Amino acid sequence: MQAVRFFEHGGPEVLRLEDVPTPEVRAGMVLVRVRAAGLNFADVLQRQGKYVDPVRLPATSGLEMAGEVAAVGDGVEALRVGQRVTGLARGAMAEYALTLPQLLFPIPDEMDDASAAALPIQGLTAYHAQRTTARLEPGERVLVHAAAGGVGLMAVQVAKCLGAGAVYGTASTAEKLALAAAHGADATIDYTHEDFVARVKDLTDGRGVDVVMDGVGGEVLLQSVRCLATFGRLVTYGRSSGYPSPLEPWRLVAQNLAVLGFYLPRILQRPGLGEVGHADLVQWYQEGRLRIVVSQTYPLAAVAEAQRALEERRTVGKVVLLVG
Repeated sequence: MQAVRFFEHGGPEVLRLEDVPTPEVRAGMVLVRVRAAGLNFADVLQRQGKYVDPVRLPATSGLEMAGEVAAVGDGVEALRVGQRVTGLARGAMAEYALTLPQLLFPIPDEMDDASAAALPIQGLTAYHAQRTTARLEPGERVLVHAAAGGVGLMAVQVAKCLGAGAVYGTASTAEKLALAAAHGADATIDYTHEDFVARVKDLTDGRGVDVVMDGVGGEVLLQSVRCLATFGRLVTYGRSSGYPSPLEPWRLVAQNLAVLGFYLPRILQRPGLGEVGHADLVQWYQEGRLRIVVSQTYPLAAVAEAQRALEERRTVGKVVLLVG
């Protein structure tokens, strides 16, 4: 089979499309014929050697995919050969991927593979970061950074589905701001021309927001603490800025604030959380309340170009590699 491999950390140029042996299904595992692989900023960090969960080199790139079950190992009863599934797998940017059955979820008939590949990481991150980690309550106000990105665009919509009273989104261009607004953001903030802290305070009559969704890190995270209302929660799920966030804990005390880390694989280790999140996302999709935006697709051979576009922030919504 063909797979996207890298033998050293570095820029997109270290990625290679190579012929490698197809994995053999083992007991308790599932082999998936990949049709579409989702691209995430985690793939960029993994390639750079900066990911929170480092990989051993050489490695096959990719963390999520959609396709159909090619084989099941002994002991796997919930899935059948030929069933369409989406889910998480190490080495997902390949023609076949081996993974655990609890990391796979059924695809409804009306959903295409590219759209399905957008759900496992970005969809479940948007869902569980707000519902499980931040414990978002109906009527609360939410600030979503990078609101036109893969997680951000999902987070805006998921917040509304969970009953948020108002959702505000930051982005860097008029196109991205318009996209966030079209998907439910009540107000948008161009952080390149506006002080987003001051704007949030203005939008909330000085109160602040109850939840901040931040995958940028660095100075954005530090300033976002100032956006929080009393008992507010900031969920940090990435650091696309590449910069650390030296936060002084004492800044949290007076207003009873919380900064919460979020890492999806740990969430999915809790039985049932993946299934519940996926079921809600699919239901909202079927009801027309959640729209999946696949803005760009690339063939597997163009993975370096795709990762470069994502790294340079030239993308919106979801970027998907079509495997065939």
